[in-house]
Amino acid sequence: MGYLLVVLPRPLMAVPFYSLGSLRDRLGKAVYSQPRCVERTGVGVRLGFLAETKGIVKILFKKQLGGPWGSMSSGGYTYQQTTFVCVKAKIVPHNQINSKMGTSVKDQLILNVLKEEQVPHNKITVVGVGAVGMACAISILMKDLADEVALVDVIEDKLKGEMMDLQHGSLFLKTPKIVSGKDYSVTANSKLVIVTAGARQQEGESRLNLVQRNVNIFKFIIPNIVKYSPDCKLLIVSNPVDILTYVAWKLSGFPKNRVIGSGCNLDSARFRYLMGERLGVHSSSCHGWVLGEHGDSSVPVWSGVNVAGVSLKNLYPALGTDSDAENWKEVHKQVVESAYEVIKLKGYTSWAIGLSVADLSESIMKNLRRVHPISTMIKGLYGIKEDVFLSVPCVLGQNGISDVVMVNLNTEEEARLKKSADTLWGIQKELQF
Repeated sequence: MGYLLVVLPRPLMAVPFYSLGSLRDRLGKAVYSQPRCVERTGVGVRLGFLAETKGIVKILFKKQLGGPWGSMSSGGYTYQQTTFVCVKAKIVPHNQINSKMGTSVKDQLILNVLKEEQVPHNKITVVGVGAVGMACAISILMKDLADEVALVDVIEDKLKGEMMDLQHGSLFLKTPKIVSGKDYSVTANSKLVIVTAGARQQEGESRLNLVQRNVNIFKFIIPNIVKYSPDCKLLIVSNPVDILTYVAWKLSGFPKNRVIGSGCNLDSARFRYLMGERLGVHSSSCHGWVLGEHGDSSVPVWSGVNVAGVSLKNLYPALGTDSDAENWKEVHKQVVESAYEVIKLKGYTSWAIGLSVADLSESIMKNLRRVHPISTMIKGLYGIKEDVFLSVPCVLGQNGISDVVMVNLNTEEEARLKKSADTLWGIQKELQF
């Protein structure tokens, strides 16, 4: 394979060239934009990448490139004092240009016109790719909330498999980048980080012991999130969510508005669904709040239950009380027991919490400032004096929780909320950080 010294004039003008078109039209843009090489074919030249740039010289152009490289114009030879670029080009067969000269199909197809750093503006990370984590991920993807989704887990094979499975559905999504990694550097520049990872309760294990095991897991997760995304919002989903939201707040050092627990957003959704089933009305038209601890001691606010602004309590004062002949208290009982029933039937809950988390994520990423019953620091509210996180109605937007809506609770409801706070504090004060 030989080498040929090719002299290309600059500016490219008054140079007779081969029959496929003028040198200016064929090579001008390429020569000016970046160094290229030429390849000898039977009918002219083709572009490739330069093997080596030899320099720029001043010469008197008097001689054609000769042979199949050029053809005489009717005007004869052209004499011009100008600047020429001298390059050393490798002559290769046409069918070898890709492999030999480094000119890929992409290089031939796409001309880059802007060098830009690919920095995500709406990146969401999901930590934990179990059933809940993946339900969160797919729900977020289907809502088109992010320009990049990152997945993190310690089980590398499953992590890679879940990432690939989602990537293969990219045609049906509008999220251009889905990545994963065991190393938290993959989470860098996240706007929102959702934590679903945690230990499962073992048979006979105390709640306090389970919480302490999850604290130890969070002691690794949270500092790594903070390291790579110091300005993110943290959305905690792992159970017991209220206590672990407190743990994340302590470990992160973030202001309380940026540490959010998924809390009773799902409890309230279940409550509204079951109300709608009784009334024959879609859940979106049934309004009611479940507050306090996510779980057994949650507090239904019967005084606020309404459909189209019509208070059910005004229609039926016994609503939700022990004297309620229609037994509306059963609705809240079903809310509490529904998770246990789903776990008994399928082994875990996933889809409803995934949809709930995507709902919260949408309010944050789109700055919707919707009101959600989510877990936040409520010290100083409703007579609570300890650093505990419980669900109350919160305005949720791009900065996390910006406001708390003060719900008028009756004496019984406030007492139950205070009891939840005392229960949580009794566990939290025993935790070792």
